[in-house]
Amino acid sequence: MPRLLLSGLFLILAGCTAKQTSGVLPVRLAVGGQGQLIYLSATLAQELGFYKDEGLAVSIQDYPGGAKSLESLLGGSADVVCGFYDHAIQMAAQGKDVRAFVSILRYPGLVAVSGSPSVARIEDLKGKVVGVSAAGSSTQMFLNYLLVTHGMKPADVSVASVGLGATAIAAVTRGKVDAAIMTDPGIDLVRKQLPSAKILADTRTADGVRAIFGMDIYPSTVLYSTAGWLGQHREEAARMARALRKTVDWMRAHSPEEIRSRQPAQFHTDDEASDLDALRSMQAMLSPDGRMTPESTAMVRKVLDVSLDSVRAASIDLTKTYTNEFVEPIK
Repeated sequence: MPRLLLSGLFLILAGCTAKQTSGVLPVRLAVGGQGQLIYLSATLAQELGFYKDEGLAVSIQDYPGGAKSLESLLGGSADVVCGFYDHAIQMAAQGKDVRAFVSILRYPGLVAVSGSPSVARIEDLKGKVVGVSAAGSSTQMFLNYLLVTHGMKPADVSVASVGLGATAIAAVTRGKVDAAIMTDPGIDLVRKQLPSAKILADTRTADGVRAIFGMDIYPSTVLYSTAGWLGQHREEAARMARALRKTVDWMRAHSPEEIRSRQPAQFHTDDEASDLDALRSMQAMLSPDGRMTPESTAMVRKVLDVSLDSVRAASIDLTKTYTNEFVEPIK
């Protein structure tokens, strides 16, 4: 009898272990440039253990840009993307159902910076060379919108693909481009290496976003996936949303020094002061509740209309490009 009881106990324990193992839900997360601060929350959620706390086994796949992350989602090699909300609208214009389900940043954090003495304002960009991260990227959409709202056309400038990191910094400081659309921490490093550099437009602050878009919120970095995946993996989506919300709350509550200490070392620059300044700016950009609004999503479409004939001509139901159903107050 003792042997039978012992065998039974082993079977029960084995069953419990199998149940716990099967309860860990795998998610493949694509990020378009993991080292960029605008996507830091996706990495920090892993470093802080919030994915694990939610019963998720998240594998982060790093891609050279947002377009490649989107391709991985549509091709089936990723489940979720940490990227710009723009892509959901672009996909809707093509008849593809992609939805953002948690907003991470309420400001896009894109900055137009000039390294040329002859460029002191947006209007001075006419006939000049402007760097963007890649052709067709959100940085180019932003540039085109700036040009049009300042009385010019996108064709009035020449565009060069310079990335967002060291290559963009070098392009501006060495005069390979007259200006560029950049993000932190590159902006601060440009201004330190080239003190004469000028900020032409800045979406890292509420005042900057209001001046450029006429809105208090402009959704940028989000988690998004296909409607099919969200429908079939509602539990995973809810857990991902909670993990990112917890991460954003943690980032808001801790100092830049503490945040930097939890970043993987390979994402630090050699200039700690610049890193801390960039993290301080980013804290103000964090979404307070993870939600999106009809007014702010309509503004994103307006920006895309400037650059994309496909979006401008399409009949798009913006309510199908995002959902707030997975965003709940953190208890």
